Amino acid sequence: MTDALRKKMGTAAVKAAEHIKYEGAGTIEFLVDKHRNFYFMEMNTRIQVEHPITEQVIDFDLIREQILVAAGVPISGKNYLPQLHSIECRINAEDPFNDFRPSPGRITTLHAPGGHGVRLDTHVYAGYSIPPNYDSMIAKLITTAQTREEAINKMKRALDEFVIEGIKTTIPFHRQLMDHPDYLAGNYTTKFMEDFVIQKPNEA
Repeated sequence: MTDALRKKMGTAAVKAAEHIKYEGAGTIEFLVDKHRNFYFMEMNTRIQVEHPITEQVIDFDLIREQILVAAGVPISGKNYLPQLHSIECRINAEDPFNDFRPSPGRITTLHAPGGHGVRLDTHVYAGYSIPPNYDSMIAKLITTAQTREEAINKMKRALDEFVIEGIKTTIPFHRQLMDHPDYLAGNYTTKFMEDFVIQKPNEA
């Protein structure tokens, strides 16, 4: 995506929010076609799962801003432009080798990755029991760097360090995704997962 296209979408999003006099955290989503035309898809009037990406690339605390707005403090109104590259992997309690079937249960071992540019948002710990009643996401792993290539390489290392035992997780899926040629080249669409084949460990 070009900077010019990103700027046009940003301008359209701001106009939409101003038109409905919206206050608070919200995300306007667009779909972009192969001709680089963009179309309004939806607006989520809340903090989204992907909000750490925005926080990382502009160095801004969206949750703090949301709380201040709710307390009656006017939003700053300043536009922030991305200065870095960031990637987020949703770590779910699911079996990627079995149609992403939910995998509730007790986490017996947990080793979290770390280091510069590695962020982990989670509530789980060794001994934590994942119930079957709710969303299967148990962590968000985010890496940030000067370039997309560096962010991907950092994510590979972070995924290799991330150990969760006792349940199945999507960590192996994300690790294979980070090596996929089309993903590395940025050549993917909303249909990408229809053709993505996850290799089982004994098939690799």
